[in-house]
Amino acid sequence: MGEFVDGSALRQLAPEVELLRRPGLHIYDAHLGSALPPRLRSVPLVFPSRHRSESGIGCLAVHPIGNFGPSAEVGGEPGRLVPTSARLMADALRQAAEPAAAIGVHATYEATHHGPLLHQPAFFVEIADSIPAADQREVAVSLATALADLTEDPADRVAVGVGGGHYAPHFTELAITRHWAFGHIVPRHALELLSPEILRQLKVGLPPPEGALFQRAADADRREWKEWGPRLRDSEAPPRPTGAP
Repeated sequence: MGEFVDGSALRQLAPEVELLRRPGLHIYDAHLGSALPPRLRSVPLVFPSRHRSESGIGCLAVHPIGNFGPSAEVGGEPGRLVPTSARLMADALRQAAEPAAAIGVHATYEATHHGPLLHQPAFFVEIADSIPAADQREVAVSLATALADLTEDPADRVAVGVGGGHYAPHFTELAITRHWAFGHIVPRHALELLSPEILRQLKVGLPPPEGALFQRAADADRREWKEWGPRLRDSEAPPRPTGAP
């Protein structure tokens, strides 16, 4: 007999990868962590999902989880962030780039947003619902294969990305072309929401970030960042090999 979580079967996809399919929306599944078998309550979780964009942008998106502000309309809790798994998330982004390009869209980081609130590292990998259904199916097959074989690259330096909008092309480009892996990504509109507790939570991850990279130099001059940790520069991580996944 296999293992079950609230009646849903855990299925083995690879030696260290298991699949759980649960009813309901992922973003509200705050009790997932405590429902898992004890051996899985500290491992990184990946949520494959569909991405709904009000702007209709067609993309494959990878993003950390949490809410910077006082709202939790789409799951989680106000002012609470989920620990990150930056190197696995970077590999997911890199693995998504090829199938995305094959159907004429981009793979991209998104800034940290929505739930569920969990106490173990987790992130979302999403296919935009604005992509034609046939292309969604094609990409889903490629992503399923990639997600079963995600690997941390120990050469990646881990940082928090600060600045820009909801989508993060600057940090995406750095992760694809250089050995940067981003944990939380703080969009510019959330900078006024950074309480001391949020700043503390930005440092929680496997591994924790070394410091922060800023899209705009002016944002690095804010007092809270000077106290938070080192300011890193784009060029401080070596380039990745051309054509590397």
